[in-house]
Amino acid sequence: MVTICRLKNRLKVTFPYSPELVRKIKTVPGHYWHPKEKYWTISDTEEAIQKFFRAFRNEKINVDISLFSVARIYWPNLPAQGEEEIFQKVAEEIKLRGYSPKTSKAYLNHIKRFVRYFRPKKVNELSEKEVRDYLLKLIDDEKCSESYYDQVISAIKFLYQYVLKKGDICVDVERPKRHKKLPEVLSEEEIRKLFDSINNKKHRLILLIIYSAGLRISEAVRLKLENIDFERKLIHIKGGKGKKDRYTILSQVVIDSLTEYVRLMRPDEWLFPGAKPGTHITERSVQKIMDKALEKAKISKKVTVHTLRHSFATHLLEGGTDLRYIQALLGHASSKTTEIYTHVSRRKLANIQSPLDRIMT
Repeated sequence: MVTICRLKNRLKVTFPYSPELVRKIKTVPGHYWHPKEKYWTISDTEEAIQKFFRAFRNEKINVDISLFSVARIYWPNLPAQGEEEIFQKVAEEIKLRGYSPKTSKAYLNHIKRFVRYFRPKKVNELSEKEVRDYLLKLIDDEKCSESYYDQVISAIKFLYQYVLKKGDICVDVERPKRHKKLPEVLSEEEIRKLFDSINNKKHRLILLIIYSAGLRISEAVRLKLENIDFERKLIHIKGGKGKKDRYTILSQVVIDSLTEYVRLMRPDEWLFPGAKPGTHITERSVQKIMDKALEKAKISKKVTVHTLRHSFATHLLEGGTDLRYIQALLGHASSKTTEIYTHVSRRKLANIQSPLDRIMT
């Protein structure tokens, strides 16, 4: 980090020692090294300021507030005054509302990008048209997905409503119409081939649990032995999506594999420990396990670990399980979310007779 501020009739510049940064400061008029205090000073002139920002344009610079007006002329990417305070307040408001780590990170990244796009103008000075133009640019230039665009809108609305207290600026910004895409599922035969291809007991078990209980990958990696109720054949999911607890089923096949796994591995805090002590296996690692298993089983469908959850729900429906029970097992807040599996169940569709067949046969 390079810092520049006024010091009497000169400008004081500090930075951690680097031959490259020393070379840059020496291109600025009036440069002088103060060995005792260990900082540089440069002339407080327009020429020196211009050359300073030109030389250090690719560095992260902390500019004293007294230099903001002149610095903007030579450094268009200068952070707007109070920018870091905005980011800090966003983080605090997110924390107060108990958002998940994933949502918190996404919101903060979207807001940072939005704020930096309008530099040097402050976001609390933007008009609604400028906000709408920014969103249109995202759609036209980046061809972003409906879900990404929807999250950007949510993040920007959060910024104006809870941080800048100007919630009315985004009232008329419409959300995208979601494309209703049916989830990909694996057939029961493909599920069998998938698990037959995995030799590693730990790797096989985590995918078995995800499929057999319809877990989200984030729920599976955070499982603890205390969440498993062997006697009642239930898994207690604590703090799932939306911070909701629920129970889901524990398969007998999983019980047998899990009993052996616990006896051999003796897991401590996490059921599936990560590479570092005290951590759980990462979601990325589980996806890699899935990718290798798909390749080995010669399954060419473009699927992810989450496909196992979709397959669980679809296979239950095809087996005659009531949709309301499936909703409870998956932890869906709305039955409309679960109803998508009625469109995926090919076995149910195959049982429907065309009226033409009834008439003509």
